[in-house]
Amino acid sequence: MDIAHSHNLNMDLTVPKPFGIRVTLPRTDTFAQLLGTDWERVHWYATAQERDRALKEMASEHLYSRRGDVPRLRFEPIERGS
Repeated sequence: MDIAHSHNLNMDLTVPKPFGIRVTLPRTDTFAQLLGTDWERVHWYATAQERDRALKEMASEHLYSRRGDVPRLRFEPIERGS
C-alpha cells in the first residue's frame, strides 16, 4: 500500500521489525466476551532490546491503576517466522 503523504512520517517504514509482542486476553475474561476470545494485538520492533524494553513497560503495573487491580492481559514475546 502506498503512503499518501510520506513527508508526514516520523519513522522509517522500510526498516524490518522482526521482534514482536503478542497481546491477548484469557478466554474467561469478561472483556474477551466483547472483543471475542480470539482477539489479539501485535506490536513490532526493530530490535530484541526495543521489544524487551516495551514488554517490561507493558507488563508493569499501570501508573493509574487502583490498589489491588491486576492486569489480565497476556504478553508474549514473538519473532517473525516463528
